[in-house]
Amino acid sequence: MDLKILVTAGDGIGPEVTGEAVSILKEIAELGGRDFSFAEKRIGGVAIVNDGAPLPADTLAAALESDAVLLGAVGGNEFNALPPDKRPEAGLLQLRAALGGFANLRPAFAFKELAINSPLREEVVAGADILFVRELLGGLYFGQPRGWNKSEENGGGEAWNTMRYTRGEVARLARIAFSLAQKRRRKLTSVDKANVLEVSQLWRATVNEVAMEFPGVQVEHQYVDAMAMHLMNQPRNYDVVLTENLFGDILSDESAVITGSLGMLPSATIGGKVNLYEPVHGSAPDIAGKGLANPLGAILTGALILRHSGGLEAEAAAIEAAVRKVLEQGYRTPDLARGNTAGLTVLSTKEMGAKVRETVKEQLLAPSR
Repeated sequence: MDLKILVTAGDGIGPEVTGEAVSILKEIAELGGRDFSFAEKRIGGVAIVNDGAPLPADTLAAALESDAVLLGAVGGNEFNALPPDKRPEAGLLQLRAALGGFANLRPAFAFKELAINSPLREEVVAGADILFVRELLGGLYFGQPRGWNKSEENGGGEAWNTMRYTRGEVARLARIAFSLAQKRRRKLTSVDKANVLEVSQLWRATVNEVAMEFPGVQVEHQYVDAMAMHLMNQPRNYDVVLTENLFGDILSDESAVITGSLGMLPSATIGGKVNLYEPVHGSAPDIAGKGLANPLGAILTGALILRHSGGLEAEAAAIEAAVRKVLEQGYRTPDLARGNTAGLTVLSTKEMGAKVRETVKEQLLAPSR
């Protein structure tokens, strides 16, 4: 399988972490005799500075011509005064809409070696393995009308956003979530706020309709506020979690407590013209360029590229196994060491990438020994 991958490294630590992911993908291509091509384009703050827009036209054109897009992160404090549609994050939203991916997959796996990093007890998080399936093109982030009246009327102005979904939007996402649950532990939890919101009532009714197409999958419903609590006190009870855009954004970020660091979370956005891949963490401008960033979320995102855009399951699994082995051997980035370095080896961003790359090579060459 050949792959044409566009890298939009973005801002802050984005170039650092995507660089390590790309180096591992190149290693896999070389080992397997595959043709992976990589192009680089700007997005976010760096594009605002150099091109005058958060999503330059040539970046979008290159994305639409690719098999997959790997994004680092966007944003920076220096852009906070800009209007929302001019900020770095607007470029990401525009890219998502143009590529058309509506299903955002966010795995959250509790590595036993990182249990000490979680504020939760080890017996609570041990073995937790959740796949969040988040709707990405609707809800409050895209619904119309939206706006901000900054006049001094009504006590200093007002702002409004609209949460809106159609039955078709919910159904297409639910089918992906149920299909993934069939390949895992056959349990799906749909999260909504159906006791208050009409849009959630439509969501729940539609999920129940789609559930009839998948009789082998157990389905349950949770209110989002209750789910936020259950993720912290019983995360092992969940397999596939299906939810809308805003709820999924918040809950999947909350799951960093399970994994031990936000830097461990990868994501894939599928269902559109071109799949978009990005680690869940932000641009972290305070540590950019210091070699402190954790590249494992980006590296695991590379595994998702191989799985969902390349159909290369063995290679994807080799990356995931390599990350696990490196952690077992006691290697950490600073966010994973948390000042408790006894028995651990703390690595820089590049050193961690090199260690995983070396271990991936061992994983893929092992059967031929």
